[in-house]
Amino acid sequence: MIPSDTLHQITARYQFLEAKMSEGAPGPEMIALAREYSELKPVVEIIARWQALQDARAEAEGLRDDPEMRGLADDELDRIDAELPGAEDALRLALLPKDSADARPALIEIRPGTGGEEAALFAGDLLRMYQRYAERMGWRFEILTEQSTELGGIKEVTARIVGEGVFARLKYESGVHRVQRVPETESGGRIHTSAATVAVLPEAEDVDIEIAASDLRIDTMRASGAGGQHVNTTDSAVRITHIPSGLVVTSSEKSQHRNREIAMQVLKTRLFDMERQKADDARSAARKAQVGSGDRSERIRTYNFPQGRMTDHRIGLTLYKLTEVLAGDLDETIDALISETQARQLAEMDG
Repeated sequence: MIPSDTLHQITARYQFLEAKMSEGAPGPEMIALAREYSELKPVVEIIARWQALQDARAEAEGLRDDPEMRGLADDELDRIDAELPGAEDALRLALLPKDSADARPALIEIRPGTGGEEAALFAGDLLRMYQRYAERMGWRFEILTEQSTELGGIKEVTARIVGEGVFARLKYESGVHRVQRVPETESGGRIHTSAATVAVLPEAEDVDIEIAASDLRIDTMRASGAGGQHVNTTDSAVRITHIPSGLVVTSSEKSQHRNREIAMQVLKTRLFDMERQKADDARSAARKAQVGSGDRSERIRTYNFPQGRMTDHRIGLTLYKLTEVLAGDLDETIDALISETQARQLAEMDG
């Protein structure tokens, strides 16, 4: 049973936002109003469709009392009853609790795990996979910081992704990604297993996190990279330490000013993520509705090159299209993860 008071509250809130925006408001307030309005608009449209079907059904039922109209009324009821289940399913999905960060840009951090140079090369493969997926989705993908190995692998990379629904789709990528393949340096043809960790964090906004200057220690140092990169540059790298949490963020691009901006953005995002993790832990029941625990030490996926197979262990999904997946074809996997999450949330709602 869909609670009518909930539908009324959502519709009333939407109408209030519409009126408030037409009156005008200062810049930051207008941005917040417009964001909430755009989030509610598709929900209100689904409510309106469901309500229109309910009203039409009641009207058709009333016409059945008239013998001359009964045939037409029965035809109309058949049509409505065929449409109602789909409209109700869409409404139930629209009413599921939303992650307030879903519409935000995201920072993605990729680091090699066990496996030495092979793990670093795999981290590079994952970076390119997400770059290609972002291209497919029409998102902007900007590498903020990157440390490479001499063989072209990745020691560590942080990228910012901006576009519609970025965090909503990419949040399922956090965790340990495992690869099984024969390294190019392996002469005996033995399959090696290595891993890389991926963390996807919703980007923090200035209103989310306030950081006192006294809580920061900012150090500058000489930038260095693989193969002697930046050896002749000035002391441009920036390291920011957040003293209360112990978090340390480093940026080593060529501009010291840009490094400070990047490091502060990454620091705010990590602190915001810590706050979200605390809130999630406090809502343990809600966490059961997520696919996996969100724990970044959890093995979520295996990429098996000899078999051309990708397996997502959280939902038991196996696809024999590894080349396509690594080329950025992630929609099938992400859609399946979202569907699993929604199914669990619906089961909780009904329970």
